[in-house]
Order: sequence, then C-alpha cells, then structure tokens
Amino acid sequence: MSHDGKVKVGIIGSQFEADIHAASIKIASEHAEVIAVASPTHGNAAAMAKRYGIPRVFTDYREMLKEPDVEMVTIAAPNQLHAQMTADCAQAGKHVVCEKPLAMTIEQCEQMIHVTKEAGVLLLYAEELVFTPKYLKAKEMADGGAFGKVHLVKQSEKHFGPHAPWFWDVNRCGGGALMDLGCHGIAFCYWFLGRPAIQSVYCQMGTYVHADKTQAEDEAYCILEFENGAVGVVEDSWGRRGGMDDRVEVHGSDGVTYANLHMGNALPTYSENGYGYAVEKAPSTKGWSYPVFEELWNYGFPQEMAHFARCVRGKEKPQVTGEDGLVVMKALYAAYASAGEGRKIHMPFAAKGVQKPIDLWFRGPQYRPHLGRR
Repeated sequence: MSHDGKVKVGIIGSQFEADIHAASIKIASEHAEVIAVASPTHGNAAAMAKRYGIPRVFTDYREMLKEPDVEMVTIAAPNQLHAQMTADCAQAGKHVVCEKPLAMTIEQCEQMIHVTKEAGVLLLYAEELVFTPKYLKAKEMADGGAFGKVHLVKQSEKHFGPHAPWFWDVNRCGGGALMDLGCHGIAFCYWFLGRPAIQSVYCQMGTYVHADKTQAEDEAYCILEFENGAVGVVEDSWGRRGGMDDRVEVHGSDGVTYANLHMGNALPTYSENGYGYAVEKAPSTKGWSYPVFEELWNYGFPQEMAHFARCVRGKEKPQVTGEDGLVVMKALYAAYASAGEGRKIHMPFAAKGVQKPIDLWFRGPQYRPHLGRR
C-alpha cells in the first residue's frame, strides 16, 4: 500500500448513508478518493458509481476487499452486518470506517476492536457530530471557560423516520429511534464533556406514531449521569414531521449556549409551488420550508472523512474510535434496560444472551406485544 497521496477508499453500501460517504469524500478529495463500491442490490452500486465517477463496482464486498490498492473501507450497511464486515476488512488488511452504531451487541463491538487491533488496522467510528462546525465551536467555548463549570448538555435529533426499510426491522437494526439517533446524542455528550465515565442511565421510550410498521420505539428520552457530576439529556424521535431537527444546549455556572444545526444555516422560504431539495428528510417544499446550504459540510461529514484519511496516513490521531463506539453501545444497553424495567440503571451494566439491545425493553414487565408499544 502507498504511504502518501490520496487514500484509496472502497464503500460497502449504495443507499443513503453510502451516498453521503461518496459525496463527502469527493468534497475532501485532497485527502481521499473512492475507487470502488460494493452492494448486493441489483443496479444500486452501478448507479452510485455513475453519479460519482467510481471506477469499480462489485456485488460482493469480499471481492472488493481483494483489490490491493483499496486501503480504507467505509461500512454503510445494516447494523447486523457491521461485525462480520469489519472482521473481513481487517483480515484483508484494510482500515475500517464503520457507521454508527458500531454493531448490534457489546460482544460484537469488543470483537471488532480485537480483530482490528490484531490485524494492525484502524477501526474508526463514524460519529460526525464530533466534526460538526457549530458544535465544535460550542465545545471550544466551553473548554475555554465561557460557561464556567458545565453541568448539563442536551442533544436532540428528530425527524419522521429513516430512509432505508431495514431501519424499521428490529432484527436488522437492533432497536428504533434510540438505536438510530440516540447513539449520536450519547456520543456527543460523552465527547463534549471530555469523555468522563457514565455512572447511570435512565430512559423512557414508546411507539406512538409508527406501530403499523415497526416493533421499535419511535420516541426516546434518555438521561445520563457522568462521573464529573454533569448530566446529559438525549431526546430522539421518528415522529417529528417537517424534516430534520438537530440541536444542542450547554448549561454552565457562568453561561449557556444554544446551537440549532439547521436553522442558523437555513433560508426561511415560502413557496406556493415547491422546489427541489430543502434539507434531509423534509417531505415537501410547498409552503414554509428551510432550505440549507453546504449541508454535508455543516453536518461535518467531509471533515470526518478527511480526518480519517489523515489517520490512515499517520498524520493525525483518531478522534473517534471503536472504543468510543463500545462506550455508546454499553449506554444503549443500559437505556433499553432502563426503559424495560422502569428504573435508573447504574453503570457498568451488561446483559448476557442479548441478541439486540431492544430485547432489554421487550423483557420489561409492562411490554404489551399486542399493542406494539409501551
């Protein structure tokens, strides 16, 4: 493998998140380039390759891993496939960028960390909130003492549900809104506060809007207590109409800041006729809408991929790793157990024989399968 020049990337996946990877790497083209894409879905990989000028297309990712010049592989596949794909990438000597959440279970996360370390390759956890410019500014101010001692960090992400059908299947995703979105909030609070240990988790969740299509929760509210005395509050929803809403709050003894990821980068717009694209997950552009500009950059995706490429070249130390993903997974376990048992869960927490985190909610005494909700 080359030790200089652009990092050669292969992408596993061909739908929404894979498209973000390809677009972000194109923006970060000084550092990396996508040379291959693999997807078993007929025509999907070829279509994405055409959109982004990717020269090689595969229907089996394992065939792509045989390409000697592929140095880094990004995994944008259903959660239940992450662990095996990571193991295969590591065995092939490829650095791994894995989408959130890291895997389906704590054991799988631990296995992924082990196999990549044994193979001497990087396991990079794709948490873009660590690279989001607006949130980075908030952390810079907090670390500089602007807010005094920070005692509360809130992160909220809400929309009307995911793009790909597999997200609605608990056997492929492992959970619902908390698994899909709460992993961001947990990682954000943990990172923003300087990675203190999580001491306890309390969570409530329910299925209020989408019981016709999923057993999973579509609303979740999670409280994390950290060893430094601070509290993290994570709110997630698959039931919010009108497109994506993503925001944070930071409260300290000497100040406060509020950061709305979209509104500060949007153009308040009214249209009787509608127009093209406004923002992620916005269903319509008729009436009032808030189209954003430089969306991927404002999310932090290109900065994330550029950083990962520089890590492969040994120019930077990884800011988010498999170990961070493992911390998030342990908190997700505790959150689902808390919702199932109706009590605060003290850390460390682990549960044996769990196939997917949401099973810890399903085990709760108040779960009523015939209603599809709590």
